[in-house]
Amino acid sequence: MASPGFRPTHVVPRHGMLAWETPDPARPTVPLDAFLPVQLVEQRGDWAHILCANGWSAWVDGRFLVAVPQDPPTADGTPPARTADPRPLLARAERALSGYRSAVEDLASGALDGESFHTRTSGLRVGLVVDGESMWLYDAEHARWVYADGTRLSTYATDDGPDATAESGQAPTAKPGPAPAAGTGHAPTQVVTPDGP
Repeated sequence: MASPGFRPTHVVPRHGMLAWETPDPARPTVPLDAFLPVQLVEQRGDWAHILCANGWSAWVDGRFLVAVPQDPPTADGTPPARTADPRPLLARAERALSGYRSAVEDLASGALDGESFHTRTSGLRVGLVVDGESMWLYDAEHARWVYADGTRLSTYATDDGPDATAESGQAPTAKPGPAPAAGTGHAPTQVVTPDGP
């Protein structure tokens, strides 16, 4: 059950991510699951203090969080052009979720052991945030997040980027700095290359 007032601003990238109790690499805690919705509370340099729906909080490398837009993504303030029909992508997400639900039920009933459950769910990826008519959905086939308003899809973020670094097990290297000024919101998603953002 989500904490009152919880509104996700980001999701964890597709490979999950490490988390720390404080913005100090010496104090690791449990890693976060892929596509977990989180709310950015504070940012200090590369460190980001996040809140999960159950009220648990941690510090993560904020460079790797995938932002959930508060408004539909547009280049110039105009509505996105009508593109692909969102229904096939929704059907794929429903099938993946149904497959996972079935595996969980088999595990709970004893029909599957832990290793078989892992094998059966390996490669399943589903990510979905619905807020009224707005929806952000992970398209596993094309490794991207899309925004949908019921009639059209628009790519919001792709998996290309710094995921390999996120899996390296290293903490953010930048020293914590001042938090952003109140009301500035969260930083936009960036594609980071070896040469920088």
